[in-house]
Amino acid sequence: MKINKIVIVGGGSAGWMTAATLIRKFPKGKNISVIEPSDIDIVGVGESTLGGIRRWTRWIGVDEKDFFPTCDASIKMSIKFTDFYKKDSGGFHYPFGKPLLDGPNPSFNMWHYKKYLFPETPVQDFTRCLFPAEALYENNRFNLNFFEDFDNFDPNQDVAYHFDAKKFGYWLKEHYCIPKGVMHIDGSVKNVVTNEDGVDYLELSNGSTVYADLFIDCTGFRSVLLGDALKEPFESYEEMLPNNRAWATRIPYKEKAKELQPYTNSTAIDTGWCWNIPSWERLGAGYVYSDKFATPEKALEQFKNYLMSDKMTIPRTKEEVDELEFRDIKMRVGIHSRTFVKNVVAIGLSAGFIEPLESNGLYTVHEFLFKLMDALGRDETISQFDRDMYNSSTRTMYDGFAKFVALHYALSHRDDTEYWRAISKKQFTDRGDEMNTPYLEKAPGFWDMAIRYLDNWGHPIGQAGITYIATGMNVPMVNEQRYLQVQYEEKDTDIYQRVVKQCEVWEERKAKWYRNAMNSPTVEQYLYNFFYKPKEDAKTINSQFEL
Repeated sequence: MKINKIVIVGGGSAGWMTAATLIRKFPKGKNISVIEPSDIDIVGVGESTLGGIRRWTRWIGVDEKDFFPTCDASIKMSIKFTDFYKKDSGGFHYPFGKPLLDGPNPSFNMWHYKKYLFPETPVQDFTRCLFPAEALYENNRFNLNFFEDFDNFDPNQDVAYHFDAKKFGYWLKEHYCIPKGVMHIDGSVKNVVTNEDGVDYLELSNGSTVYADLFIDCTGFRSVLLGDALKEPFESYEEMLPNNRAWATRIPYKEKAKELQPYTNSTAIDTGWCWNIPSWERLGAGYVYSDKFATPEKALEQFKNYLMSDKMTIPRTKEEVDELEFRDIKMRVGIHSRTFVKNVVAIGLSAGFIEPLESNGLYTVHEFLFKLMDALGRDETISQFDRDMYNSSTRTMYDGFAKFVALHYALSHRDDTEYWRAISKKQFTDRGDEMNTPYLEKAPGFWDMAIRYLDNWGHPIGQAGITYIATGMNVPMVNEQRYLQVQYEEKDTDIYQRVVKQCEVWEERKAKWYRNAMNSPTVEQYLYNFFYKPKEDAKTINSQFEL
């Protein structure tokens, strides 16, 4: 199949990210258009991102100072999980970046020996010892003097974004895509005409007819092309992932300096979990839940109670909560069997959706797009083998992420509501169907499961999220057998003394990192001076904040 004309159906963040990727990859020689009605209501579920978003923005060639002010953007260095282990168990962080593994005993597992030998050590100590930046985000600070003050923390690599996804899509459209040659067609699809090669042409509401060599479906959960027109089967992940709806709202700041935090906070409550996503102008909040355990009305009541509780950095009053606007979102959790079928590729929600936990919405968009560029990269034609390779690689990535999200529930020991009791009784392993289990094989213990999971992803032990989630959930990563094995293998060294020496190094470093964090600007101060300060007020407090 020869590809010269590409039509993207649907705008929003997914559609315009697709257009930006294509025009970057093919700046000349291809006709690229986006069909988007001017009055469309866009689902803004992708306001929290992962580190890969910066790789994508740099690849297309945009500067953060260009889109931060327009897109209400802020920085993100971690995801915090609160009360997932047990009710009122507190929170732990899943940091961005790599752990700092040096000192007299540079071993990732050394902390787990510390926990084994000193059981009173809180699980939060794990990332505090290994991630210098935790001193920053636990105290709502940010600093660019990373190598001097925070060792291996690199703000150029270990930071993602919070932003308004709707504004981001609009910015890409007006400031990147259209100026570079992408055509915008104001209209909506009225009818899809198919043939043996896929989609033949589209009939639009404005009366026009649109042909293309390649159609990209960015129509959200409706999946107008891949699902409705081509009838590609949709595989539900309901057995593995419990939630299928969400309430969402936007909350004005009350104390911005405290609430504008450099991390996404995910808090488990009655029938699911709530997100807090601080952008520059306001706080985005939502409640992801299962309608099997709560009606939308009951879930909204639970969400409002959360907003008024001390789980919020600044609780809202009943009067303040009643003034908010709430939106109920039905989520289609799962993925189409194939996302590249004939001459149609689905990107974003039209391809599939896991659920918002771990900020995977926009992650799948830019990662699928990178894989699509690989498929289209050889020449102007594409074969069935290219489609098959794309489908295989995207599905493997998607399934792995879904299993990772499922582990957040599988590892929980909450049993305070019917919802959490059902999860605690759920059999996550050895169901006889790989698609519906977080693990590739039945395994006798978590250590074995973690090794299989990490090997499947190609991560070294300690550099994938499962380790941080498991540790935060109080899973013992060093069991008695492993402890004795290490003692035997290193019989010339007293492992107790090795742990004590390493702990001394960690304590000294934590104290240094804390001092440096408290001498750093707040996140609000940093963002204001770098991105939001009016040009006529460009004088800075010190050279660190120069624009």
